[in-house]
Amino acid sequence: MVDELEEPSSEGLDLPKYWGIVRRRHLHFLISVFIGWVAVWAVSWVLPPRYQSGTLILVEQPTMPKDYVTPNVTDDLQARMQSITQQILSRTRLLHIIQQYNLYSLPHADRSADEKVERMRNDTDIELVRDARSDQITAFNVYYTSRDPHIAQRVTGALTNLFINENLEVRQQQSEDTTRFLETQLEGARENLAGQEEKIRVFKAQHVGEMPGQLASNLQILSGLQSQLQSEEDALNAARQQHVYLQTLTDEYRSLEPSARAEGGGTVGLQALDQELDKLRAQLADLSSSYTDRHPDVRKLKEQIAETEKQRDRLMKSLKTNSAADTSEQNALPVDGDPTQASMLLQVQSQLRSNQLEIRNREHSVAALKIKIESYQARLNEEPIREQQLADLTRGYDQSKANYDDLLKKKNESAMATSMELLQQGERFRIIDPPSFPQKPTFPNRLKFCGIGLGLGLMLGILVAAAFEMLDPRIHDEKELKKLLPPAIVSEIPTIMNPSDREAETRRIWIACATASVVLVAILIGTAFTYLRG
Repeated sequence: MVDELEEPSSEGLDLPKYWGIVRRRHLHFLISVFIGWVAVWAVSWVLPPRYQSGTLILVEQPTMPKDYVTPNVTDDLQARMQSITQQILSRTRLLHIIQQYNLYSLPHADRSADEKVERMRNDTDIELVRDARSDQITAFNVYYTSRDPHIAQRVTGALTNLFINENLEVRQQQSEDTTRFLETQLEGARENLAGQEEKIRVFKAQHVGEMPGQLASNLQILSGLQSQLQSEEDALNAARQQHVYLQTLTDEYRSLEPSARAEGGGTVGLQALDQELDKLRAQLADLSSSYTDRHPDVRKLKEQIAETEKQRDRLMKSLKTNSAADTSEQNALPVDGDPTQASMLLQVQSQLRSNQLEIRNREHSVAALKIKIESYQARLNEEPIREQQLADLTRGYDQSKANYDDLLKKKNESAMATSMELLQQGERFRIIDPPSFPQKPTFPNRLKFCGIGLGLGLMLGILVAAAFEMLDPRIHDEKELKKLLPPAIVSEIPTIMNPSDREAETRRIWIACATASVVLVAILIGTAFTYLRG
């Protein structure tokens, strides 16, 4: 029976219980929300504002096409930006800006120089802008945050100028260093090339006539020398034959008896001259088949033939003159007394001496030609060795020449690139957006603080309401009362409301509505004021 009288326990959320808590603790909740929001909102107005000024700098590519002038500065813009940023954010540069604009010098803030520099580094921000397709740096933003918007704008302008000037200086310095390095390398290559040229010059001077380029001329000269040697040997043989003939003729003149000489000396001499003429004419015919009339040997033979013919003519005249003389007077005259025979003998002896001198000259010429031929043959034999030695020297010279030409080309290109950088025609930074003048502070963000204050107020209201509910010893719920009483309740006392209680209940409702309205209106007004005033 008792079990039937008990109400079944409700499962899930007990809405009447929580609604009762709201009715009892709504003032605690609303006041806590308002206090939390007001505290955060007031803090947002108490904190000193900070203004951020920014500028956009475009990375402008060289105006001169790379096909005409190749830059001699590294294309790694990110590495160069890191280097430039480190130089600009160095202690010396930042201290100069801090002293110039009197930054971080509040009356009650006694900061050291290092603390000021670190503070300025934290207030400075560099943001790179990349191309979405090529991932290349196309621009970058420079930001600076300060409590004074004018200071923020001026310092941002100073940092921007530092970036632009530093980039120009860095590029010009790198370009000039590259050109000086190439000039140093070029000077070393020039000295090396001069040394190689001197080695080749000395080698050619030491081995004149043995170079591979002189092979054809040496062969031609050797062929001419061999031809001259053959001609000299032929002329020497002819001279020796003539010497034998003249010697024989002289011996015959000297061996004849005086009488025999008187009778037949002229006939014998005439026959000898005829034989000599035949030999000389045969030699002339042989030489004429190989050489022209201007050849020295041909001309000499013609002179000998003409001289021999003159001797024969004189001998013929002498024989005709002496044929009419008395035979007894001719027999009585001694050999030496015959003027014709003596003249013939003297002529033959003179020819013999000339022939001997000619033989000696021919022998000297043949010996000299043989020496020259041996010299040129030695040159031809040395030619392969000299060719290999010259090839080794030329190989080193060609390598030095190629290295020198390559360095000369690079040096000239680098000099043009340096001129381009000095004329500021290379890659440079250009300001797209000048340093902005901040109209509103970037910190604190008072609208964000309003939201944060509202969230903290709600959390505080819930905590305060829960705390008051937990600390209240009174029983407000029928279920809690049933838990305290072991026997089941079979009867219920209804709520009896008198007029005063109804008025108090109505007053509480109005107070709750008014409080909620005041809190809501205050939050809305504070948020609107924050939005309008920034």
